[in-house]
Amino acid sequence: MRKADVYMHDQLAGIISENEDGYLFVYNRDYLESKSPEAISLTLPLTDKPYKSVTMFPFFDGLIPEGWLLDIAEKNWKLREADRMGLLMACCRDCIGAVSVIAED
Repeated sequence: MRKADVYMHDQLAGIISENEDGYLFVYNRDYLESKSPEAISLTLPLTDKPYKSVTMFPFFDGLIPEGWLLDIAEKNWKLREADRMGLLMACCRDCIGAVSVIAED
């Protein structure tokens, strides 16, 4: 199982993970109970229930680079385009916007 922390404005918002059944995203309880939590996406509204999907969630998939930048990422980290979780963890640590994805060690 691979996991990554998902940050919203530098605050831990949740965890995304991949296993043999697909993908799981769950918001962090402390984040949900914070003063003014924001959903990371309109398609992933705030809830204490986990989101499950057999494919990468469209919001997270949209963070992964495309075109020539994807080619560079694939070559530098020896990842396949089909390895969406690997690409997310390798390329989305410092995204444009409020959300960052940082691989757990």
